Amino acid sequence: MGSAELRTELENLLKSLNIDFVSVEHPEVFTVEEMMPHVQHLNGAVTKNLFLKDKKKKSLWLVSVRHDRQVNLNDLAKKLGVGSGNLRFADEAAMLEKLRVGQGCATALALFCDKDRSVRFVLDSDLADGGHERVYFHPMTNAATLGLKPDDLMRFLKETGHEPILHSFD
Repeated sequence: MGSAELRTELENLLKSLNIDFVSVEHPEVFTVEEMMPHVQHLNGAVTKNLFLKDKKKKSLWLVSVRHDRQVNLNDLAKKLGVGSGNLRFADEAAMLEKLRVGQGCATALALFCDKDRSVRFVLDSDLADGGHERVYFHPMTNAATLGLKPDDLMRFLKETGHEPILHSFD
């Protein structure tokens, strides 16, 4: 199944949950810097997403933070109890297997594809309770950005069985 079919599946799931969303089409982007000119006019918080693995336990982590936040992997690893120096970027094959998206497309919205719930999810607490009108993620493709209300994001995550670990990246 390609990204267009997965996006349709995602949007159908959101509609079935009565989750209102907005989407913006833009050229394919691979970095936050490339994306921002296309989405800076949006009201809310644009995200960046990191797909990581734990070196020792081989567990997988998806981390979603506000686009302008710095993520110190050593500090995050300590907070998550995996030990400093043990979090690193997972390879694209693992992301394709678990989230069904490739490089440049990591997104919390892909968690509906993680049927065995093996990916642990860390969410910037600012995205959940920072008073944003909407939070924006790629919808299974890096050629669009989809926004939903923070409460609806939390409902979506619950529906997928992924209780977020809220973490402040201030």
